[in-house]
Amino acid sequence: MRKVLVAQDDQFLRQGERRAYDRSRLILDVHFDGKDATGVASTKDISVGGFYMNTQARIPEGAVLSVRIPFGAGRDVVSNAVVVYSNPGLGVGVRFQELTSEAKAILQQELSHD
Repeated sequence: MRKVLVAQDDQFLRQGERRAYDRSRLILDVHFDGKDATGVASTKDISVGGFYMNTQARIPEGAVLSVRIPFGAGRDVVSNAVVVYSNPGLGVGVRFQELTSEAKAILQQELSHD
């Protein structure tokens, strides 16, 4: 597992003001599987609501992905996520769909450490 905290900047803070959940600048590996794309990418920022994923895969808005984010010690967050915006060749922003209470608790605990 790769887990790196990154300092916040003004642009990130302005983006965060428009979000339902505060995002953390946390870089983690994320495994994704969708209709047209499968792979491992890294998060740029993450919250209980969703995350931005750096990937060169071209994944269109509206695509549904199965995602797995390993936090170590068997603490994986597994969920479906819908692509809410796409930067082709650079990454996608996704929103979790129907997070289980266990997955939400793991995210809240892990994200409270930054």
